[in-house]
Amino acid sequence: MSMDRRDMLKGLATGGALAALAPGVAQARERKELPDGALGMLYDATLCIGCKTCVTACHEANELGPATQDSFGQGLYDAPDRLSSDTKNIIQLFQEDDEQSFVKRQCMHCIDPGCVSACMIGALQKREGGIVTYEIDKCVGCRYCQIACPFNIPKFEWETPTPKIVKCELCNHLIAQGQIPACCDVCPRGAVIFGKTAELLVEAKRRLEESPDKYVPKVYGEHDGGGTQVLYLAGVDFGKLGLPALGEQSSPALSETVQHGIYQGFVAPVVLYAALGAVLWRNRKNLSDEEDTP
Repeated sequence: MSMDRRDMLKGLATGGALAALAPGVAQARERKELPDGALGMLYDATLCIGCKTCVTACHEANELGPATQDSFGQGLYDAPDRLSSDTKNIIQLFQEDDEQSFVKRQCMHCIDPGCVSACMIGALQKREGGIVTYEIDKCVGCRYCQIACPFNIPKFEWETPTPKIVKCELCNHLIAQGQIPACCDVCPRGAVIFGKTAELLVEAKRRLEESPDKYVPKVYGEHDGGGTQVLYLAGVDFGKLGLPALGEQSSPALSETVQHGIYQGFVAPVVLYAALGAVLWRNRKNLSDEEDTP
């Protein structure tokens, strides 16, 4: 006896859609707002000179692995060109025709983080100050956070038998001691500064107003992807710097709305078993008819 896979999938799709659209079931999840006292960073790409002092400071403050050379083999100390299990913070260079800009990459500490929503055990959580932190003791190594992050930030330690997820945690261990994130502490140009996100947003808008010809007229992170606690100013289009165009809705706002709509009231399992039962009944009937036919 065989099951008609196509018919089963049709039944599940139809049932799931009806469940999600049922009145009172598929209701949009409430938008998450910036937490009180949220902490973050403001990175001004027009001030960055690409010295990578922040990369070295991050490396030392977080006791990461051995220093990484750049991909060009120049032998420069701690000059990685991408995030990895040994690198939580990097400076990259964009250069095209007459446009050039450095850009800093690290966890954006989203207001509504996809990684937190996707983490089945709660190894990733937004904690005091809205900082997205990681607890290795709760991690099962599923790496769903890597897929869920729209900024491609979390990295996995493939090279160790006891791997963990590696990402910027805003040097929360230093903040707990009354200090500031290492990258902000050492930047010689003040290209990246630390503070309360709400105050950093005010500062970013002040710079835009004072020097409109210097910047793209937007604070990246104010609304993007539901908002982030790390904000960006730049003189080059943010898309060219590798920052994705996400719209104002966070990915968890959509995915959790669909999930809650389907699973509310145990609708999806009922639809699943009904579809399976219908296919099994039809196949059994067809088998019986075949046996009765000479």
